[in-house]
Amino acid sequence: MAEGLGKERKKEIMKDIILKLHQGLSIDEAKNRFEKEIGSVTSTEIAEIEQSLMNEGISPDEVKKFCNVHALLFESALEKSVAKEESPAHPVYLSKLENREIANITGAIKEVIKNREAYRLPQFKQKISESLAKMKNIDIHYTWKEQVLFPYLEKYGFFGPSKVMWGKDDEIRELLNRCISGLETVKEKKELDEYIEKNLNLLIEEVDGMIFKEEKILFPTSLEKLNVQDWVEILKETENVGYGFIVKPKETSLLIEELKRAVLEEPKAKEEAISLPTGELRLEELLGIFNTLPVDITFIDKDDAVKFFSEGPNRIFLRTKSIIGRKVQNCHPPKSVHVVESILKSFKEGKRDSVDFWINYKGKFVYITYFAIRDRMGNYLGTSEVSQEVTGIKKLEGEKKLLNEER
Repeated sequence: MAEGLGKERKKEIMKDIILKLHQGLSIDEAKNRFEKEIGSVTSTEIAEIEQSLMNEGISPDEVKKFCNVHALLFESALEKSVAKEESPAHPVYLSKLENREIANITGAIKEVIKNREAYRLPQFKQKISESLAKMKNIDIHYTWKEQVLFPYLEKYGFFGPSKVMWGKDDEIRELLNRCISGLETVKEKKELDEYIEKNLNLLIEEVDGMIFKEEKILFPTSLEKLNVQDWVEILKETENVGYGFIVKPKETSLLIEELKRAVLEEPKAKEEAISLPTGELRLEELLGIFNTLPVDITFIDKDDAVKFFSEGPNRIFLRTKSIIGRKVQNCHPPKSVHVVESILKSFKEGKRDSVDFWINYKGKFVYITYFAIRDRMGNYLGTSEVSQEVTGIKKLEGEKKLLNEER
């Protein structure tokens, strides 16, 4: 790998690689030559060199060919970082780190229970409350499994975890909520034993049991079935979910950011307009409309596969790209699948055209409507889910006809 090359020398090598790409050099060959002759480089540095080349008269179309190499370089670096399970960037390694933190929380609760005679009731409740508050982030840990890892396993025909483990995750979520609310009802020490037995001990048993199931069953199976590229995609999708108990490695974070910039900086070909019965829109305009509307939209096709979701800045329900192509039944916890099936059946049979719900979700009042999408002949094309946070709308009264100018 070359070391200490100046920008001008890097530019000359890139110029020659671009020329060779024009003459038939493959993308992989270009990437290998770049890694050998230039070595490590940042996305910003590549973009500056590309701009310099265009300033010298090389056409954007020629430079565009190199952008595929540009993105591939960071993809390659990311693959190397997750090639081994023990690598600090591997999703399984990171998930096990999270489990160690979760085990520390259950261990702290066990210790307080063991020494409960040493605490006055308010002290006991305070310590347990602090641990339970920390454990609330277990929802992020489980959501990662359900919305990122499970879809990849399903692509290989492995549906067990999404049908069984998701149900256990929900039981733990409910137990945790019960422990938090139940702690408030403990007013005397004589009520403590029953609270511990029926709530805390059960929660600890289930959470520790889930750690065992993940590390002895789920993760080994996942490592067996998924390849390096799957893990790279999982690592990237994890960005949308986050981590509940750890900070991701700095090196991995930088690689992902470089990869995003590499894709964003790729010159785009002229977009064709999308013709519609009432006008036409460019793709960029259409995406802008979807992502600006104050609603979340998800569309599944007539075969129940997820085909699209909008990406507004304040999305209510998490969606990751790994769900594209996933059966909608597998996107919901097992306990609610029968409701989904009932709605879809009524749409397909033409008995209903819409179904709505409203729920309290993480401090928000959310209005959800499912619409049957049909063609002009009434044939079923799929279902669209539209969700909106309506807390503010519920409070509206009277009329507003004038624009209130900011002063």
